[in-house]
Amino acid sequence: MGNAAETPAQAAQRASRSEPARNPGGRLDLRWLETVSMDGAALEREAAARPDLPDAERTEWLARALGMIDLTTLSGDDTPERVRTLAATARAPLPEDLARRIGQEERTVAAVCVYHAMIPAAREGLAGTDIPVAAVSAGFPHGLSPLRARIVEIEESVRAGAAEIDVVIPRHLALAGDWRTLHDELAAFRDACGPAHLKVILSTGELGDATTIARAALVAMMAGADFVKTSTGKEAVNATLPAGLAMMRAIRDYRDRTGHEVGFKPAGGISKAEDALAWLALLRRELGEAWLTPARFRFGASSLLADIARALEEAAPA
Repeated sequence: MGNAAETPAQAAQRASRSEPARNPGGRLDLRWLETVSMDGAALEREAAARPDLPDAERTEWLARALGMIDLTTLSGDDTPERVRTLAATARAPLPEDLARRIGQEERTVAAVCVYHAMIPAAREGLAGTDIPVAAVSAGFPHGLSPLRARIVEIEESVRAGAAEIDVVIPRHLALAGDWRTLHDELAAFRDACGPAHLKVILSTGELGDATTIARAALVAMMAGADFVKTSTGKEAVNATLPAGLAMMRAIRDYRDRTGHEVGFKPAGGISKAEDALAWLALLRRELGEAWLTPARFRFGASSLLADIARALEEAAPA
C-alpha cells in the first residue's frame, strides 16, 4: 500500500501494478468452445503486419516493457544468493545514472519468478517493496505429477509467501480435447491458490494448432485463471506472435462474454528490446490501452532486461 513518504513516481508505479478484480471463473461451456476456430495462416499474416512505433515514443515504451517483466530464474543450480542478487536487480533494474537521465529512478520490474525452494530468498531480497514473488508450480514444466501432489505444491508455495502461482497444463488433455478434466484440474488449482493470482501456462509450442491454443486459453479462463501464459521457456518452440494473437483474441472473447479481464503473459525466447516492442504493439492493437499495465500484461524473461537497458542507453540524452 502507499504511504505519505512515497514519491509521485512511486505512486504511479504502484497504481500501474494494482490488480484488477480477480477472474472468478465458472462452469465449463463446451458449446462455446465448439464455436472457437482460428485460421493459423491468417494469424501469421496478421501478427506480422504490426505498426511501427514512433521514435519519440520508444523510451516511454521501453520503460513500460521493463516494468512488465517477471524477472525469472528457473535453473537447477539456483542458489539463495543468486536469487537475492536477482531480487536486487528487480528493485533497481537500471544503472542509477541511466535511470536518472530518463526519469525512471523509481522503475522496478513487475515480479520475481522462482522455484518453490527459492521463495524465502526472493521474499528476503524484495522486503520493503511491493514487488510480488511468483512461483512456478503444479509439476512444472510438464504438469505430469499426481494431481494431489500438484495441488499440495501450490498450497505450500502460497503458504511460503508466493503472491502469484504459475502452473502448467498437462498438454495431453488439450491435445485429446479432454476439456472437462483440464477445467476441473485448473479449477482445483484456483481454489488452492486462495488469495494468490493464478497464471496458467499453455505451452503453445506443443499444442499443435491455433484453434487448440485458443480453446485451451478459454478453458483456463473458465476455470478462473487470472493470467494465461504462452510457454514455460523450456519447450522447443516458446512464445510466438501468432500463438499470442490467438490467446489475445480468446481473452477478448472472454471479456466480451463475461465482463472479466484476464491478463496475458508471453514467455520464452523473448530477449530483445525490439521483440518486446512488437509484443506491446500487438497487444495495444488487439486489447487496447487497458492491457498495457503489469496488472494485465507480463513478459516472462531472464535476459530481456539487459537488452532493454542497452536500448534505453542508446536512446537516452547525454
